[in-house]
Amino acid sequence: MPRLVIAGLAGDAGKTIISLALLLALRRRSLAVRAFKKGPDYIDAGWLGWAAGTPARNLDTYLMGAETTAASFARSALHDGINLVEGNRGLFDGFDTAGTHSTAELARLLGAPVILVVNATKMTRTGAALVLGCQKFDPSLNLAGVVLNRVNGKRHENILRACIEQYCGVPVVAAVPKVEVADLVPERHLGLVTLQEHGSSAALEARLLEQLAPTLDLARIIAIARAAPLLAAPQPHPAPPPDGRGLKIGVVRDSAFSFYYAENLEALEAAGAEVVPVSALAAAQLPGDLHALYIGGGFPETHAERLAANQGFLRSLREAAERDLPIYAECGGLMLLSRSITWRGGTHAMAGVLPFHVEVCAAAQGHGYAEVLVDAANPFFETGTRLRGHEFHYSRVLLRSEPPATACSMLRGTGCWRGRDAVLVRKVWAGYTHLHALATPLWTAGLLSAARRFAGPG
Repeated sequence: MPRLVIAGLAGDAGKTIISLALLLALRRRSLAVRAFKKGPDYIDAGWLGWAAGTPARNLDTYLMGAETTAASFARSALHDGINLVEGNRGLFDGFDTAGTHSTAELARLLGAPVILVVNATKMTRTGAALVLGCQKFDPSLNLAGVVLNRVNGKRHENILRACIEQYCGVPVVAAVPKVEVADLVPERHLGLVTLQEHGSSAALEARLLEQLAPTLDLARIIAIARAAPLLAAPQPHPAPPPDGRGLKIGVVRDSAFSFYYAENLEALEAAGAEVVPVSALAAAQLPGDLHALYIGGGFPETHAERLAANQGFLRSLREAAERDLPIYAECGGLMLLSRSITWRGGTHAMAGVLPFHVEVCAAAQGHGYAEVLVDAANPFFETGTRLRGHEFHYSRVLLRSEPPATACSMLRGTGCWRGRDAVLVRKVWAGYTHLHALATPLWTAGLLSAARRFAGPG
């Protein structure tokens, strides 16, 4: 499985744009590629999947554990072609002072060589010191190449290249000129604009291939990936999947709601359930024959006016909740089910299933890994269950009266309010914690069990 990890000295080093350009350039040379994203990020994974031409997978040792993470990579990776893993944050940044769950730790787990992206702005020889520091900090890491980003001309590149190759003994495999990322993929409060909301992915592809791809030493990068050692990935023995045959699970999926792990939807289908996509922006109403509904995260605030105008769909959400359809909603889904969303001075009515309003703030209200303890009866999980996930939201719940019931206490993270998450209204679960089906197989079983009970006998 030829493979490599694209890492950086810090967040915003340019890892994503360089990964996109590399994937596109490899495909243009008729090489098959697979893409992976370290950590729980939906947006970068969406873009990586676009560049690779096939869905990108998230690899997260905190959520999944090392064995499941390695097995997930091995199951999806190509035995021929190139497998690219984009890291997150800085190379050694992890959960604690030991760097647990860092990009470096993932690279060691996968036996993958690392190509380090260095932001070369306003420095020359110091770049070699930074690379050398990474080598000395963890000699067990296979730091196999360096990408110089934001290079200011050929002279700047030549000095940087000579210093790094002389003092570190590591090849410089690309020297990328200054390119404003915002001109390629605009950013906003959760990071890059999502693939679904980008105006012209074809124009972006052309620009990446024209401006960035020629700076990549593809032959050397391919050789680095192919030099990765044989990977003996563990093969876990998962429990048999629940029986979802005959069940229809609606999934609200459009440019407003695009935060879904591919594995979550695949797990439902692998159990035999039919996944029914439905757009909150375009559908007149929910299909009437659903047995459960899954509403993921996204950017309902940027689509709030259109969502509020789709009164028929919002009405059908309320009616579905009133007839006890099991509804599992994460983050953006919670916002859609609330009474209203307030953002940038405007307030827009939503479905009104949940008895509160939501406000989108200028700063993050919850960001990072989350762990919850299910301590109240609910349609999806047994009490006493511990769940690991993540949250990243700028919205907050506005409580103007006694809060409704919730299913979980937060052992780590923010949740909805006062250390609680997962609002319960009838058969609705609506919280800020995102779950991954490989990390939490109970998620699939819980959703399908609730759907089966709703479907009734036969």
